Amino acid sequence: MKKMVIAALVTGMTATAAQAAQVAIITEEEVLAAQQSWAEGIVGIGQAYLDKGDYTAAASQHIRELYAYEQGGVLFKPTLASDDQFRETFDEALSYFVGGDIAEDSGFAIKPWRQVRFGEQQIILNGETAFAMGNYYFTPTDSDAETKVEYTFGYIKDDDGRLRISVHHSSVPFQN
Repeated sequence: MKKMVIAALVTGMTATAAQAAQVAIITEEEVLAAQQSWAEGIVGIGQAYLDKGDYTAAASQHIRELYAYEQGGVLFKPTLASDDQFRETFDEALSYFVGGDIAEDSGFAIKPWRQVRFGEQQIILNGETAFAMGNYYFTPTDSDAETKVEYTFGYIKDDDGRLRISVHHSSVPFQN
């Protein structure tokens, strides 16, 4: 905090402006925590489905807490989308995760999955934005066979300093 105040005085910023700038900077730890929350959310949606609970509410909460639809939009290209490839709205994202408005959607998150893990990846931190690209692996509840998926996530912070996904692109690896 003391360094922030000194930096504010040197640059002519107010201490409050310096604090706000510091809050907006995204760290690797925040990206890793967001990834863990995303993985747990996907598993949680599937568990709510298995328990005959309100999996749609679980998916809605997952999207509202992790994606930037309310902060200006999201570029979302889901793994298993081919006819309607891009999900520009909250409702379109919800349809992908649990089925609904879009005919090709069977509910990715209600397959269900018992584990989602992020594997090898690269993370680029760029002040108020961050990007992660790599592979994540999905294990269904009825098997030990993992499905490998390639992903790119872009992150921003909301006004409360919470990390939000603003770019999400997933695809299955190329097969010869």
